[in-house]
Amino acid sequence: MVMPNVEEYYDVVVVGAGHAGCEAALACARLGMETIVFTVSVDSIALMPCNPNIGGSSKGHLVRELDALGGEMGKNIDKTFIQSKMLNQSKGPAVHSLRAQADKQEYTRQMRITLENTEHLTVRQAEVSEIITENKKITGVKTCSGAVYHAKAVVLAAGTYLKARCIYGDVSTYTGPNGLQAANHLTDSLIENGIEMFRFKTGTPARVDRRSIDFSRMEEQFGDERVVPFSFSTDPESVQKEQVSCWLTYTNEKTHEIIRENLDRSPLFSGAIEGTGPRYCPSIEDKVVKFPDKDRHQVFVEPEGLYTNEMYLGGMSSSLPEDVQYAMYRTVPGLEHVKIVRNAYAIEYDCINARQLKPTLEFKSVAGLFSGGQFNGSSGYEEAAVQGFMAGVNAAMYVQGREPFVLDRSQAYIGVLIDDLVTKENHEPYRMMTSRAEYRLLLRQDNADLRLRGIGHEIGLIDDAEYERVKKKERDIAAEVERLEKTTVGASPKVQEFLERHGSTVLKTGATMAELLRRPELDYFMLTEIDSGRPELSRDTAEQVDINIKYEGYLRRQKQQVEQFKKLESKKLSLDFDYSLVKSLRREAVQKLNLYKPSSIGQASRISGVSPADISVLLVYLEQQRHGKQG
Repeated sequence: MVMPNVEEYYDVVVVGAGHAGCEAALACARLGMETIVFTVSVDSIALMPCNPNIGGSSKGHLVRELDALGGEMGKNIDKTFIQSKMLNQSKGPAVHSLRAQADKQEYTRQMRITLENTEHLTVRQAEVSEIITENKKITGVKTCSGAVYHAKAVVLAAGTYLKARCIYGDVSTYTGPNGLQAANHLTDSLIENGIEMFRFKTGTPARVDRRSIDFSRMEEQFGDERVVPFSFSTDPESVQKEQVSCWLTYTNEKTHEIIRENLDRSPLFSGAIEGTGPRYCPSIEDKVVKFPDKDRHQVFVEPEGLYTNEMYLGGMSSSLPEDVQYAMYRTVPGLEHVKIVRNAYAIEYDCINARQLKPTLEFKSVAGLFSGGQFNGSSGYEEAAVQGFMAGVNAAMYVQGREPFVLDRSQAYIGVLIDDLVTKENHEPYRMMTSRAEYRLLLRQDNADLRLRGIGHEIGLIDDAEYERVKKKERDIAAEVERLEKTTVGASPKVQEFLERHGSTVLKTGATMAELLRRPELDYFMLTEIDSGRPELSRDTAEQVDINIKYEGYLRRQKQQVEQFKKLESKKLSLDFDYSLVKSLRREAVQKLNLYKPSSIGQASRISGVSPADISVLLVYLEQQRHGKQG
C-alpha cells in the first residue's frame, strides 16, 4: 500500500533560514501571512559561518535602514553584541558606520527564539527539492521526502547551500558552511523552470584556540566608550555594558614567502575551484599575489563569543592545505604557537543571475517567486538580510494584492544595492560600499529612521507609537534649527573667551548660533556653554541639528540632484516593450534593454552598454509616442 505524502497549505513559503530567510519569514508573518520557513538544520538559523560581526563600513547603513523599516537584525545584534564601534569617526557623517562583534551562538539562539515565537510562522527542518509552477506561476514547493507545501508565493533564500562544496588543499567535501548538510536538489528544478544559475565562491579563515595565542605581541582594540545601538527602538542605556577586546596583528614577508611557495597547492590557483570569488574580500593568497608590493596585511583576532575559546582570524581567509595553514599562521606575531580549531576553507555554491529579477526581487519569468540574499549573487550577512526583508515584504504584497514595494537609489542604501544587482552585470559576489551610493550625504546611517520609519509604518511593520516618536523627533529638529538661525550672541567677553579657547575667530559684531555652528572647529554640543536658551534634546536629535546646519549647503545641492534623478525614475517603461522598434538605438543598447527590461528611464540609464545618447533617443521616442496617442 502506497502511503500518501504530507500536503499543507500556506500563504508564503520561505526556503532557507539564514539572515535573508529570517527577515523574509518574519516580515511575511508580521504582515499576517501564514508562513513556513524551511532550513536544512534548525541549529543553523541565522548562522554566522564567517565573520562573527554585524555592520561595518556601509553595511552598518543597511542594518539601520532595515531596522527603520521594521526588520529584526538590528534588534538581535543589540541583544547579543560583545563589542561595538562606530567606524570612520575622523571622517564626515556620511561614512560613519556602526560595527558590532557578536556572540555567534547567542545571536543564532536569540533569532531562533524570535522566529519560534512569532505568530503565523512555522519553522520546519527539511530540504526543499523542487519548486512547483503552473503556467509560469508559483504554486508551492516539494521537499526531498515528497511532501508538498502549497503556497501563493515563495521566497528563495538558499544562501551558500545549493550544491555547496567546501575545499582546502586536496580536501573537498560536498557540505554547506561549517560542515552542515548541503542542499543538492533544488538547482535542477530551478534550471528546468528556465532560471539561469551562476557558480560563485567565498571563503573563511581558520578558527583558533584562544589559549594558544600570545596577545602581548598584538595591539588591543577596544569598543566605544559610549555604545550607539543599531536599533532605533533599543533604549541606548540598555546597551552600555562591559565589552570584550579584539586584537590586531600583521602578516610579514615570511608569511608571504610560505604562501608564494605553496601556490601550486592552492585550489584557488590550480583550477580546483571553479566559482568566482568576491573581489573586495579576497583570500590571503589572493592578496599576496595581487599586491606583491605590500609587505604586510592586517589580521584581526576576534572572539567568537563569551563562552568559547574560538577566535576568528579576520583578513586571513584561505583554501591552502592544512600544513600550509599552520606554517603561515605561525609566522604572524602572537600566533607562533597557535592551535587551529577549524581549518580555513573556501566554499563554492550555486546562485542565480540577479538580472532575472524585477526591482521587487520577483522573478520576471515566474510570477510569485521571489529571491533574496547571497543566493542573488551578493556577499555579506547585511546585504542578505535587507534583500530577504524586501523579498518577504513584496511576497506579502503580492499575496494581498497590494502595490509592490521598491526603494530607489535616492531613498536608501537598500535601493542602491538592489538596483545594482538587477541592472548591472555582476560576475562576482556583490558587496555594498559607501562609494556605490551617489547620494550618500543624504543616506546617512544616523538619519535612517527619519528617512524610512514612515515607509515602514505604511507597510504595516512599524507601530503607531514608534511612528509618533520619529514624527516628534522631526518636529524637534525643525524647531531647534529655526531657533538657532534666530538666536544671536554678541561679542561679549564670555563669548570671545569661548571662541579663543576653541581656536575660533573672535567676533567683531553679533552672530547667530547657526553661523557659529557652521564653523568647522565648533559643534552643537560645544555651544551649550554660550547658549542659555537651549531646550532638552536627546543626543541623536541634537546630532541631526548639528548635521543639518553644518552641512546645509551640501545637503541642498544633493537634494537638487535627487530631484533630477526622480524625473528620470518617474518615466516608466513597459516590461513587455520591444526595443528593436526604436530605430535610432544602437544594436548593443537594444540587446541590453531587451535583456534587462528596465522599469524606468532611470533604470535603463544605469544598464552597462546603454549610453547617454541611447537614453536621449528613448526620451524622444517616448515623447513622440505620447503625442501620437494624444493626437
